[in-house]
Amino acid sequence: MPSRSQALVTASQLGVLLLGARKSRQLTQAQLAARLGLSQRRLSELERAPGTLSVDQLMALCAQLGLQLTVQPREQAPPAAGPQTSEW
Repeated sequence: MPSRSQALVTASQLGVLLLGARKSRQLTQAQLAARLGLSQRRLSELERAPGTLSVDQLMALCAQLGLQLTVQPREQAPPAAGPQTSEW
């Protein structure tokens, strides 16, 4: 299976990625939550609002979904015109 990486810059992008990975493994929220020792409701919250994930939860999710977390410097991009928005 070829490796592909996905650059994430917002928490909402992480939620979309986690949801897509779960579905591609044909797991329900209840099934994945049971593997993680979470309730289905909590897993649903984490997929919708991944900014509330702890690092430990993120690493456990990645392990169950066959994902690897890699952190690297951002590529230099030209400055954007106009005000920048942030989730912070």
